[in-house]
Amino acid sequence: MANENYTGNNVDGFIITGFDHLQNQKLLGFLILITYMLILLGNGINLCIILTDRHLHKPMYILICNLAVVDIMYTSTCSTTMISVLLAEIKTVSYYSCISRMFFYHLGDIKVCMALTLMALDRLLAIRLPLRYHSIVTNPRTFLLILLTWLIGFTLMGVYTSMADNLPYCQPVIRYVFCDYPSMIRAACVNPEPYFFLPAMISLWLLCGQFPFIICTYAVLAYSVTKLSNNSSKKQMINTCLSHLIVLFSYFAPKNAVTIVASLVPSLINPTVYCTRTKEIRKRLSDVFLRKRIVPNHLKVLS
Repeated sequence: MANENYTGNNVDGFIITGFDHLQNQKLLGFLILITYMLILLGNGINLCIILTDRHLHKPMYILICNLAVVDIMYTSTCSTTMISVLLAEIKTVSYYSCISRMFFYHLGDIKVCMALTLMALDRLLAIRLPLRYHSIVTNPRTFLLILLTWLIGFTLMGVYTSMADNLPYCQPVIRYVFCDYPSMIRAACVNPEPYFFLPAMISLWLLCGQFPFIICTYAVLAYSVTKLSNNSSKKQMINTCLSHLIVLFSYFAPKNAVTIVASLVPSLINPTVYCTRTKEIRKRLSDVFLRKRIVPNHLKVLS
């Protein structure tokens, strides 16, 4: 229950103090900045390649685009705060900026998991029902499923935000490295335990619901791949599934690790995996760089 001396939100902003104990703050800030720039670069390349190549306007690549957008949103909400605190030494975040960053950070977290679930289902249908895949998994249906996951995410985060926004705050201090739901709840003058029931249920759903479901999906895929007689098709399916598994474990494995690692590493690995292991994206990327080298020589010959 809230302290009776506080009847509403009475802070204009928060001071981020989670890095105060660190000695090499500039170095950490620089590393986060570099990581963030690589995340933007990798996901930006994926988005540009897929959006500009009509041959890649297919369900699987639409899902990769969705994941890239989510990764950019997810990391931007936390990285910009940490970079500001560590490099610019601006520790103050306005109340509404903090609560909006909290909203989009947790929206991104949930959306990554749902995006990976959609990608697992897509690959399952592609391997188990190859003849019916293109009639079942169409671009409009893919967009509809993506929209549905966004609506679910916005609804859940609307509840999160409403709970945090209606709390009275005793002190304008965030004892964490950026604005998220736990840090805001612990900054309020309330007993925090009742306010963690919903997040605990959602985390349980992600870790004990969706994660085992995705793992079972890939187990079925692995079994199906072993039954393929065509070695070329088998190799292609193995490479595709391996890419998805790398992305999957890069998201779930750091969940019990340091918050900074869990927030940045998956979004850095995702575009790297799809750039290097997806044949069509890799080919398109190499074509772009080859043209940059060849065109000047071609113009020289003409002149």
